[in-house]
Amino acid sequence: MKIFGPASKQSKSDAKGKFSFTNLPAGKYLIKVNKAGYLAANKTVVLKSGQGQKVIIKLKKSAKILSGDDQARPAAEATKEAEPMGASPKIDSISGRSGKGVLAPSYPKKRTRSYKKNRRGKPSPPPRRPPYYPGESFSANTEQYVNHGVRQWEITKKDRLSTFAIDVDTAAYTIARRKLNEGHLPPAASVRTEEFVNYFRYNYPAPKNAPFAVHMEAAPSPFEKKLHILRIGIKGMEATGKKRKPAHLTFLVDTSGSMSRPDKMGLVKRSLRFLVDQLKSGDTVALCTYAGSVREVLTPTGMDQRAKIHRAIEDLNARGSTAMASGLELAYKQAYKNFKGRSINRVIVCSDGDANVGRTKHGDMLKSIKHYAEEGVTLSTIGFGMGNYKDHRMEQLANKGNGNYFYIDTYSAAKRVFGKNLMGTLQVIAKDVKIQVDFDPKAVSKYRLIGYENRHIADRDFRNDKVDAGEIGAGHTVTALYELELKNPKAAFATVRIRWKKPQGVKAAEKAFEFSPTKMQKSLASASNDFRRAVAAAALAENLRNSPFKESWTIQKAKQLAQASLSKENKEELELIKLINTTARLMGK
Repeated sequence: MKIFGPASKQSKSDAKGKFSFTNLPAGKYLIKVNKAGYLAANKTVVLKSGQGQKVIIKLKKSAKILSGDDQARPAAEATKEAEPMGASPKIDSISGRSGKGVLAPSYPKKRTRSYKKNRRGKPSPPPRRPPYYPGESFSANTEQYVNHGVRQWEITKKDRLSTFAIDVDTAAYTIARRKLNEGHLPPAASVRTEEFVNYFRYNYPAPKNAPFAVHMEAAPSPFEKKLHILRIGIKGMEATGKKRKPAHLTFLVDTSGSMSRPDKMGLVKRSLRFLVDQLKSGDTVALCTYAGSVREVLTPTGMDQRAKIHRAIEDLNARGSTAMASGLELAYKQAYKNFKGRSINRVIVCSDGDANVGRTKHGDMLKSIKHYAEEGVTLSTIGFGMGNYKDHRMEQLANKGNGNYFYIDTYSAAKRVFGKNLMGTLQVIAKDVKIQVDFDPKAVSKYRLIGYENRHIADRDFRNDKVDAGEIGAGHTVTALYELELKNPKAAFATVRIRWKKPQGVKAAEKAFEFSPTKMQKSLASASNDFRRAVAAAALAENLRNSPFKESWTIQKAKQLAQASLSKENKEELELIKLINTTARLMGK
């Protein structure tokens, strides 16, 4: 199966503007040329097998000087490259004269039904061109994602303990939603099943006199007759507006050239203005930016000057290269100036995750952020845009910063993160939260945790309080699913232990919760709506990430489960049904 998208090669011209591309298969290509001080130019070229072609492209001067980030990025950064349709093994070439050039397969001008049929005999859906904005440079897709693998079955007699760190991030679901809405499947490596499950709200009762409560439920699997599914739900202590601590926020905004698109800088501005409107008296906001250099735009400003904060946000413009590490240093310096004990002290980074200037090593930035988090300044990352997006970098920065990682693709998503979920986004109620599930070998033959691959913790480190884990915010819910082969479904087959520290604490507390046989449902139909929604979301993720378990967790079964059990009156549940249907269509199933 060919990957349709902006796979490309890149070349720089010499001083006279000459350029060349070699070792090209036959096909139709689009040459996109960018040169500082000139308007971008396009030219379509059709190569025949065994032939070369000479091209001359004339450039017109532009009043706007393009920044370094407006230039095409090296194709070597891309996680995957696609070959043009109808590739030929023979070697062809293109040469010519112009500025800097990027060569890529061209897109069809119109959607047609002339595409080849798949193995089932059904027409495959036509590819859709992603959004294109005037003045945007056409470059290789340099998005980066990390494949953490898929958890396999564990034999209970050999290993009865399952240990992992808590996770409340939701970026993977939002990224997948954007890709699917644009008409193509997300990269398998971008899909983290637990983030699909935890995107949704669950009606777990709030804890009383404790940081959080644990709720468990189990039911027969809709995918395999001999298996059951266990859902473990954790509910964080809620905090009302009156109870919330004062928030001292430092916005760090990436203003490099790659952020110039409306779905990046335009959406950043709208999102931050909305966040500012949710803050209350006693809260403060500071604003820093980074591009080729860093800049302190706004010193800590109270909500009595809300209009001043709005103006500072609205005046942001994208240009230049990306000095992320220097920007982080400035933001933390600003946060320390305004640091107040017993308050929320947080840096919020808005970026596409790219970094190409200065100290860009991922490990160096993570070490610095971990130090600041230990000192009481946490960090959240908010992702924007596509094309050069660095998912892994954004996720890891938030992990080390004891904060959250979200991806915002629409203004509605911004309101969800900074409106309804503001308490959980800002106020941490417990840190280094670890979960250990102890399965009884007499009742459980084997088990597998669905997702949380990059949250694995060694069983021996459950009580090692030096090992970093996850954080949970006020009112947050966390859900984990297990697939089980049970010997005795009527037994109390599992004990869940949770270990955590207070937000500023160093000593951990621990509590155990035993599964009650009364929580075992006789059928999936008798399980709660929350249970069925979580299973449907996990089934979608298992298919999108090309899990080996998708052979039983099929997209068709996910579709049936969603249509039969989810509410079409609930906006989020209706969206999940639509995404499952879109996935089935794009997969030709």
